[in-house]
Amino acid sequence: MKRRNTKSKQDVLDILKDSGSALNHEMIQSELSTKTDRATIYRILNQFCDDGIVHKIVGDDGKQYFALCLDCSEKQHKHNHLHFRCLECGKVECLKKEITISLPKDYTLENFNGLISGKCNKCSKN
Repeated sequence: MKRRNTKSKQDVLDILKDSGSALNHEMIQSELSTKTDRATIYRILNQFCDDGIVHKIVGDDGKQYFALCLDCSEKQHKHNHLHFRCLECGKVECLKKEITISLPKDYTLENFNGLISGKCNKCSKN
């Protein structure tokens, strides 16, 4: 069933598209032009996850970050790639290279959350 599009959903999606990186709910909330509560933002982000629009990254800081999916659907997320979180500026980004994960026989991969932390190219120059 197709979900109804709302202004809040469109605003969150536009913020994610414009960012070029993964964002947590606080980052999204600070960019919204209208006052939207935390629960609504999480509900929108979780619906986007269910619909294959974004994928969720759990950061080493305990926060959930959300990044746009490229070729995912609501039935299958296809992104076995690492993520990088800069310890200085806080930016979380998807590293483009997909990795192969070998599981034992009869194991099924449902979710992958690979995170590397350090300094990004901008912060390491400082």
